[in-house]
Amino acid sequence: MTLKIYDTKEQVAKEFSEYFKKLAETDRTIHVALSGGSTPKIIFDYLAAHFGNEINWSRIKFYWGDERCVAPTDAESNYKMTADHLLSKIDIPSFNIFRVLGENDPAGEAERYSQILDTELPKINDIPQFDLVMLGMGDDGHTVSIFPDSISLWDAKENCVVATHPDSGQKRVTITGKIVNNAKSIAFLVTGSGKAEKVQEIIKKEKDFASYPANLVQPLHGELIWFMDHDAAKGIA
Repeated sequence: MTLKIYDTKEQVAKEFSEYFKKLAETDRTIHVALSGGSTPKIIFDYLAAHFGNEINWSRIKFYWGDERCVAPTDAESNYKMTADHLLSKIDIPSFNIFRVLGENDPAGEAERYSQILDTELPKINDIPQFDLVMLGMGDDGHTVSIFPDSISLWDAKENCVVATHPDSGQKRVTITGKIVNNAKSIAFLVTGSGKAEKVQEIIKKEKDFASYPANLVQPLHGELIWFMDHDAAKGIA
């Protein structure tokens, strides 16, 4: 585990974008699972503005770690956020974008997307492997769309499952722990003081850390990097 702590969330966006650019400097296809949320939004803006013409996007294939079960035009759609802030601003082939069809039946879509990952991704230990999984963390310690009250979904045998938001009841399609932890690289992107308590508990293994899905991010053979601002890291820095 590597902790990278920066002064501001804008600095987090810059440093992660530099990291992403280096990862993309290859002559092979790179498979990336994207995250939703406020921190990825400013990262996507930075990538588009500063590296939009420097990265060979034809070698990048984008997927989503989780998606709300809404239409792609809905303001809550992770796909829409990515399209607005990154995809619409770069030259990437449409067939390199593997959207979760949030408008479809959740159970059927989880099954379909599981098959997409099986078909498109290389496999290690017979499990699909991403080059990079981008993760956020909620104030409650959730990651992807696996929440503390349904933490057992992390260990599901499927590549993707249907999760339910504990407050709104909204259905989501999410990748599971075996996919996250099989990645070559995992990047936690965590900013804001609202995350500081859970960051401290998880990094220092304190209090209720074992009940947070974010604590279960433990790559089997890849690297785990936390990109944080000082607000999120104030309990450990």
